[in-house]
Amino acid sequence: MGFTEAVRTVLKKYVAFSGRASRSEYWWFALFYVLALFPLAILAFALAILFSGGLGAASPIHYTVVIWMVFTLAVLLPLISLQIRRFHDRNISGWWFLALFILSFVPYVVLVTFPVIIVISMLPGTEGPNKFGADPLRPELSAVAFA
Repeated sequence: MGFTEAVRTVLKKYVAFSGRASRSEYWWFALFYVLALFPLAILAFALAILFSGGLGAASPIHYTVVIWMVFTLAVLLPLISLQIRRFHDRNISGWWFLALFILSFVPYVVLVTFPVIIVISMLPGTEGPNKFGADPLRPELSAVAFA
């Protein structure tokens, strides 16, 4: 799966929490997300320079934060659904991601939960069908055994 196909697939499955996502789909979308933040930052600073002036005007940081927040909120559900589908590819329930996500709000526990999520995302998926669906790399293999 290439860059544009991965981004298109993730955005099509906006809130599809079922199924599986391959590593390439996951990492290409992560690259898209990071690369999309750079033009947004440039746009935010350009708007800040254009509209900043006078007393009480918002600083460039305010514009940057607002634009990044709008973009992040727009992509938040696809990111969560993609992460859950990545867990499914490893034959792990999405509820584990929710548990790790909630635990990451406990101070210092994030030092454990974040690397766990990254490692799970880096490991290859289970070969063939599993209880969450067909193999995204080999969809021709049937998941009839789990029906």
